[in-house]
Amino acid sequence: MLSYRHAFHAGNHADVLKHFVQVQLHLYMNQKDAAYTYIDTHSGAGVYSLDSFQANKTAEFETGIGPLWNCTDVPAPLKEYLDLIKGMNPSGKMRYYPGSPWVAEQMSREQDRLRLFELHPADCKILADNFRKLDAHKAEQGERSRGRRVMIEHGDGFHSMKALLPPPSRRALVLIDPPYEIKDDYKRVRDALDEALAKFPSGIFAIWYPVLQRMESRQFADRLKRLPAKEWLNVTLTTATPTPDGTGLHSSGMFILNPPYTLEPILREVMPYLVRVLGKDAGARFTIEKGAQVTGAASGRMVGDTPRAPVGNARRASPLSGKGSLRLPGQSMPRADEAPAPAAKPARAGGPRNATPRETASPDGAPRAPRSATSRNAASRDGAPRDANPRTPRSSPARPSAPGAPRNGRNRQGGREG
Repeated sequence: MLSYRHAFHAGNHADVLKHFVQVQLHLYMNQKDAAYTYIDTHSGAGVYSLDSFQANKTAEFETGIGPLWNCTDVPAPLKEYLDLIKGMNPSGKMRYYPGSPWVAEQMSREQDRLRLFELHPADCKILADNFRKLDAHKAEQGERSRGRRVMIEHGDGFHSMKALLPPPSRRALVLIDPPYEIKDDYKRVRDALDEALAKFPSGIFAIWYPVLQRMESRQFADRLKRLPAKEWLNVTLTTATPTPDGTGLHSSGMFILNPPYTLEPILREVMPYLVRVLGKDAGARFTIEKGAQVTGAASGRMVGDTPRAPVGNARRASPLSGKGSLRLPGQSMPRADEAPAPAAKPARAGGPRNATPRETASPDGAPRAPRSATSRNAASRDGAPRDANPRTPRSSPARPSAPGAPRNGRNRQGGREG
């Protein structure tokens, strides 16, 4: 779909989250001297003017970079992101905002390679022009041309990514952030990642996604958790309570496959600050989840500074919950409109002492009380037998039969006497 133009959304709260995480991923990759390849499947124009018609029509930058511009108490990891943006605005006035290709160019090193893809023809041309101007500016400063370090291609990044993996250096950082204007984008992202991980399972894959009311968006993160990556990390930022009609972008997330170990503690330091500065009402919050390939289950969840209630069918389940996809053997699944069945009553007194109790789970997940394995002749509460007229033992003499009575104690209708 070629109608999406990121210039209308540049610098919003979703960009702050995406580019802040991107900066941290580059810093981690730069810790090793070995070169790496940066792949951007949906590059956009690279640089955006915040005083342009498109940016001022929606003014979404006022939900993101705007409130942060003059802050002086920012955490150190967030300051690294802000310094990059202020570096492209030397006058001190907030006029330009970078796209992910520009962030990658500034944060990567001379030996690293950038492979940029953009399907929109107008944005692809602007992207190429921006990098051409950047090269000319560096030449004026006496910097040597870096040759084919940056390659820009007009094409589908999903298909092109597969041809680049694995890279010659066996190190790669991949950013995927399609517009998600059509439902098929969610499926294409997952399918592309499934193929990419099969070819290069050790790469770092960062996926931006919007958190919307539509079903595809709500299920997207849970589906990414089932991809065959060694580990995953998911962070979301919500700046306002969603509107009743579901319009507008109030929340977005970054899902990282094979995340660096340094990223989670940095997020726990910075996300509360972003909620405080960018939050518009009581609905502002953040979430952090992480997990491993073996179970796909989250090992840590945070909403703000408190643990988050599990989400998703499989993650709601527990052996004692009676809901979700995990149940004890013999445990039934109650429907939403019926109350859980009460626990079984304790076994009656007077049963055989050597009876073996057996534990079963009730529909609500709580273990039932042990039940005595008694026969039909179990004793009643006062110890008396249930049957007031027990049958005569076989060794007892037979009762005299009434004249004309059938043999074997059966009446004419085939029923047993007494």
